Amino acid sequence: ALHDTFAAFGTVLSCKVALGPQGNSLGYGFVHYETREAAEQAIANVNGMLLNDIKVFVGHHVGRAERVELTKGQRAQFTNVYVKNLDPEVDDAALNELFSSYGVITSAIIQREEDGKSRGFGFVNFEDHEAARKAVEELHETDFRGQKLFVSRAQKKIERNEELRSQYEQAKQEKLSKYQGVNLYIKNFDEDIDDDKLRQEFAPYGVITSAKVMHNEKGESRGFGFVCFTAPEEANKAITEMNGRILGSKPLYVALAQRRDQRRQQIEATKRQWQTATAPMNAPVYGAPMYYPPGYAPPRGAYPTPRPVRWQGAQPPVPGQYPMPGQYPVPQYPVPANARPARPRNPRQTGGRGGYATRGGRGAGYRANPRTAQQAPSQPQEAPLADAPTSDSEQVAAPDVAKITAAVLAADSEDDKKQILGEALYPCIAAFDEEKAGKITGMLLEMDNSELLNLLEDTAALEEKVNEAVKVLNE
Repeated sequence: ALHDTFAAFGTVLSCKVALGPQGNSLGYGFVHYETREAAEQAIANVNGMLLNDIKVFVGHHVGRAERVELTKGQRAQFTNVYVKNLDPEVDDAALNELFSSYGVITSAIIQREEDGKSRGFGFVNFEDHEAARKAVEELHETDFRGQKLFVSRAQKKIERNEELRSQYEQAKQEKLSKYQGVNLYIKNFDEDIDDDKLRQEFAPYGVITSAKVMHNEKGESRGFGFVCFTAPEEANKAITEMNGRILGSKPLYVALAQRRDQRRQQIEATKRQWQTATAPMNAPVYGAPMYYPPGYAPPRGAYPTPRPVRWQGAQPPVPGQYPMPGQYPVPQYPVPANARPARPRNPRQTGGRGGYATRGGRGAGYRANPRTAQQAPSQPQEAPLADAPTSDSEQVAAPDVAKITAAVLAADSEDDKKQILGEALYPCIAAFDEEKAGKITGMLLEMDNSELLNLLEDTAALEEKVNEAVKVLNE
């Protein structure tokens, strides 16, 4: 119908009605003519006509940038005034009388409910801009019949929403800049820690403006909170001194508080790193982080045996290559389903640490911690091949999860800490997903040691992390 109406004035190149998400018309559209003369003729003949009993507007299309500039000019020359906080007894005549001293009024209307009750606001339209501007300046925040009036330029709903959104974002940015670098996030503390106790623990490091423990709807502690200092130096000192410290029965995790969007971006970046560094379980691709359980070796010929990778001093690994930053160097192949446990080497021959062996006696890089590995016979012996049968009594013993605490780990090196935690996590993870347990353990060992200790204590939290890792591996 739109095409038929406008085709009478010239060749139409395109004709389109704007539609909403549900396919309904938005009440406007576009007609593109071949010549400017045809467009001018259509405007002259159709603008102001009734189409389906509705008066239509037809004009030249105005681009968004031009429209914004035009709208700014129109707003600066407003004549319509918005008034709120009106007494319910105020009617149109009283509103007209209140504003009549400022200029000629073309309309003054109180907005009402369906039953005729006043909604407490209305509009006054002047004949010229100067009268409207003067009325806004002199009547805003004045008392009228016991009410303080709000008087301003009338705005469309979309314009008002944009202005409110802009004000909110500005206030949000000011608040964020105010607390940037001084607000700390603390988690993993006991349920009996309250606001006063949290403030007391962090008070030695500076002046605290607020200390808050977060609670659920039942009033129970959620195990985390926030402490805000007055200076970044104080906050940094608190992080250095308090992160990892035992408070009650758990090691604290202390870091700078992040906005939700920043935290989400960081999580997404970590997931992308995992996706880049990991490979599908069915493909023998090397370079993905992989934890290998103690006492096992791959069947001969299944995969080449990688040499242990280490780096000296502060020399970092190449991004995306094995091992990932902070990852304990571990073998790079999946655990085959039919792998057999290998007899551990004599700890005295390897500096007190056991390990699996391959042909030629070269270890593939896994080191069993003496605290968690079963002692082998003291008599030196040749390590068997990976597929040699072994008895159950010769397998490496699993670590006692209940005995692993931050205090126990304190005396170990960082590599040994990861080793002990890996040995404890692997069987727990295998209970959820035995096939991917090696890769998932390697991924989780990227986390902070205090968080890994928490996972060993909290089965629900461990299951959640395992599910997240499985999603990443399946993508």
